[in-house]
Amino acid sequence: MKKQLIVINGTMGVGKTATCRSLKKILTPSVFLDGDWCWDMEPFVVSDENKAMVMENIAFLLWEILDDLLNRFADLPFDCRVFTLVCTPEVLQARLQRDVEQGLRTADVIPRSLQRLPLYEQMESEKVDVSRVSAREAAEEIARQIAARP
Repeated sequence: MKKQLIVINGTMGVGKTATCRSLKKILTPSVFLDGDWCWDMEPFVVSDENKAMVMENIAFLLWEILDDLLNRFADLPFDCRVFTLVCTPEVLQARLQRDVEQGLRTADVIPRSLQRLPLYEQMESEKVDVSRVSAREAAEEIARQIAARP
């Protein structure tokens, strides 16, 4: 049986973490590596210095560690699938506003995330519109798409 490397991306607040947590339970055995860990700092401050540090951390994780991991898989059969979570700007704004009200995010994330939304829609990836579905339903849709393409 081929192993699967599943990459889930999307703008801030679209539901990547919640979807991946659900997907991890559906596609067992599995491992979930969350890019948010690169931003896990206190106090959370988006500054040029912190952005540079985070970008360096992500680059290291993706290119050094992931490259090494993929090289270890070189002789193993596996598929890599990239899924992008997208939603309407109205839904994204409502989700982010709810996070702000709960103290999970700062208000400055709303315009930044809305600005990035079109960039994700242009990516060469399999799109999953999460505007009207729960994270669990999005995970189930991704699992269906994975199962449909052996």
